[in-house]
Amino acid sequence: MKRKERLKIFKIIIAILVILLIVGIIAYLFPVMRNLSTPEGQADFKAKVEESGIIGLLMLFGLQVAQIFLFIVPGEPIEILAGMCYGWFWGTIFILISAFIISTSIFLLVRKFGRKFVYDFCDRKKVKKIENSKLFKDPKKIEIILFILYLIPGTPKDLFAYVSGLLPIKTLPFVLISTFARFPSVISSTLAGENLAIGDLKMSIIIYLAVILIVGVIIYIINKFDKDKTTDKILKTIK
Repeated sequence: MKRKERLKIFKIIIAILVILLIVGIIAYLFPVMRNLSTPEGQADFKAKVEESGIIGLLMLFGLQVAQIFLFIVPGEPIEILAGMCYGWFWGTIFILISAFIISTSIFLLVRKFGRKFVYDFCDRKKVKKIENSKLFKDPKKIEIILFILYLIPGTPKDLFAYVSGLLPIKTLPFVLISTFARFPSVISSTLAGENLAIGDLKMSIIIYLAVILIVGVIIYIINKFDKDKTTDKILKTIK
């Protein structure tokens, strides 16, 4: 069996396991999630989460591994679930620590095994487009570029866990950026999740909109002082 075929089978198996894991979490929490708008329902939900103990944390971590490592599920639902289960503070801490472990591992694996490892998990054309871009080859700008990419909601952050290993950036700056620049996106999701856990859907929406507005202002300020219009060029390159 060829290497590509083995990898394809591996991805399919992981995808199936992730789907089963998601179904299991929903089945476990759904009976108490239906009544989150009531104090009794909220108490039942909290008790259910506490009852899951370390298993619940491991299941959530497994989902995040699949999300970052294999692009199987989007990040926001996992972050919202973390906020629902553990509150905005501990949910954010959990997501940031998990992202640190997984993103750093991927970065170091790329540095060790090179492009072949990246091509196994990412779209070859997209990787080459980014890698060959003059913008991403500039050692003086690469840190601010990655900071912007991890800061903006909706950008393919997990793709850059792979591609960054091929770019002119040192390990420590990458680790700091990939962990902390995603903070606005993570905290908005965990805050939204915490409010969902108490049945407050309106506040969840307000939080999301507020964080998007704040990030928009930050990007606007960066663009205003950046004569080269780096942000615009970045977004065009990763399309």
